[in-house]
Amino acid sequence: MTIHQIAHEAHQQLAGKYPEREIDSFVRILFKHYCTFGGICNAAAERSEVFVMPENKEIAGQARNDARPQKLGQARNDAILTAIAELKSYRPIQYILGETEFYGLPFEVNPDVLIPRPETEELVDWIVREYDKSAALSIVDIGAGSGCIAVSLKTTFHNSTVWAVDVSEQALSVAKRNAAKNNVEVNFLLRDALKDGMMGFERDSLDVVVSNPPYVTASDAQQMLPNVLEYEPHIALFTPENDPLAFFKRIAAFGKECLKKGGMIFFEINETLHEEVAEVLKQYDFYDISPRRDINGKWRMVSARKIE
Repeated sequence: MTIHQIAHEAHQQLAGKYPEREIDSFVRILFKHYCTFGGICNAAAERSEVFVMPENKEIAGQARNDARPQKLGQARNDAILTAIAELKSYRPIQYILGETEFYGLPFEVNPDVLIPRPETEELVDWIVREYDKSAALSIVDIGAGSGCIAVSLKTTFHNSTVWAVDVSEQALSVAKRNAAKNNVEVNFLLRDALKDGMMGFERDSLDVVVSNPPYVTASDAQQMLPNVLEYEPHIALFTPENDPLAFFKRIAAFGKECLKKGGMIFFEINETLHEEVAEVLKQYDFYDISPRRDINGKWRMVSARKIE
């Protein structure tokens, strides 16, 4: 099949399941992933930018008329068409390809870990802007998953000591590979934040605690998209005992004990819970409690300081 035929096939197969612009994005990502070597594949990656962009229909039409049809070869055809079929069943493209980009860095992802989201990048960037990059910080990421937060912070704060904590051995295995992929040293701990108290850390020893914890309840599941509900790990999504604040309470208690005076805690939160999470932090004697909106105007983050 030619490049244009594959792009057309993607739109035919996925129409009605995804918005047109998202299908365009899928096509670009697939060409970029599978077409990175050789003259024809380099051309495919470049041409896909034209073929899939609806705002350039006139240009695209001219490009199709002027360009000689380019075929990708059977193996790449089959790989891309298989990926399109998996997208049709709502499997996330990041799991199909086994990789994603986060904060400008490459990360392995699989169904043992959540797919990193743009709002989590905003959380990382918030922390980065709070401290001098040469600072020697002690940072703990609780519920580390793929390690995207811990690894990204370590690449920025080279002089800092970073721990990635998770209850899942499988998730920690992925996080370890991602630390190696990005050539950083991160400490990994298998701990249960709900049960393990101080998790082996000393009192008043940490500068930063950060977490994107589970906060989805069983009733929330009815509103979730199938690409999330059917494929991403429920242990990283759903909170126990149907309490959306369970992890926030335990991690706030941990921060109260283990953060240094004036140390900071950062949470990614459900957009509907910013007032409740702020109240939890207040109950555990944090101050300077600062909810923050993401780029879409939703309350998705909050920070606070341990009382001095």
